[in-house]
Amino acid sequence: MNNNKKPDKVTIFDVAREAQVSKSTVSLVLTHSDKVSDKSREKVLAAIEKLGYVYNRDAAALRSKRSNLVALVINDLTNPYSAQLAVGLEKHIYALGMVPMLVNTSEDLTRQQQVVNTLKEYNVSAFVMVPAPGTTMEWVNKLVDSGFPVINIMREIPYSNAPCILPDNQKGTHLATMHLLEQGIERLAFVGGTPEISDYHERLAGFRSALTLRKVTEPMPEITAQTNRQGGREAFNTLYSQSPDTQAIVCFSDVIAYGVMEAMREHGLTPGKDIKVVGFDDLADSRLMKPALSSVRIDADDIGKRTCQALAEIMNKSQPAVRTLVDVSLQLRESSI
Repeated sequence: MNNNKKPDKVTIFDVAREAQVSKSTVSLVLTHSDKVSDKSREKVLAAIEKLGYVYNRDAAALRSKRSNLVALVINDLTNPYSAQLAVGLEKHIYALGMVPMLVNTSEDLTRQQQVVNTLKEYNVSAFVMVPAPGTTMEWVNKLVDSGFPVINIMREIPYSNAPCILPDNQKGTHLATMHLLEQGIERLAFVGGTPEISDYHERLAGFRSALTLRKVTEPMPEITAQTNRQGGREAFNTLYSQSPDTQAIVCFSDVIAYGVMEAMREHGLTPGKDIKVVGFDDLADSRLMKPALSSVRIDADDIGKRTCQALAEIMNKSQPAVRTLVDVSLQLRESSI
């Protein structure tokens, strides 16, 4: 029997097993975190003493070094514009010499929190996020305060410590609504989006500002809906049952507009002829439709470029603009002229 065998090195897992706590609890004790109870701390310290565990701070510091990964946390990759946006972001992130890691949250706040917690373990260099509905300022600030740069895109979390890159949503719907009002249309509606997301309020504000400018005092229908094609269909059915005299619709997005136009046809109406429609995003499919859809164009590549400019500034320890607006333009086609 060989008594000279070197004893196995005691690991953090051994300490966790001895103390009957999780590995993460041991890590919190070792890093002097205040997020662990006194009882758990005592159990961990007793286990460390018993096993003779030695905490290698140099190795821990090496592990904590940031990788060259940038987490792209996208709200809904089934939405064509989100996919377009992700491609634009990836290109510019690669140009910075970094590697994008793309994840989808499906507009689910709990999933977003789980995804971010997992990605933190990969020591990503930064988070570029389209925040899910319900994301709070406190949650974003906590992520920033823990040492991870965060840039919010497309949606703003008001008063948070993360810079945001946004299309000029209000200008877009203002231009679309003015275009319809200038044709003498008197009965129009805003359709789509939900109050939990900042771009809904901005796009609705642009619709309202155009009505105010043209001194339209009569309330116009505003129908909320989930930001998908089915949401557009359901919203149109609601609108048509309440206001069958509607002459034009400003839609929260192109995808909403697709659902609206499908539902119109089910009611025997011709989009662009019986009711004019304008979308928002200017997806590639919008110009191929019959009739081709008028839409507010957001340049996804420009969003990607501005985002990576902000990211480069953060990496260089300088402070990017708190709020960057990217210009939009109205693309007129058969559905609204």
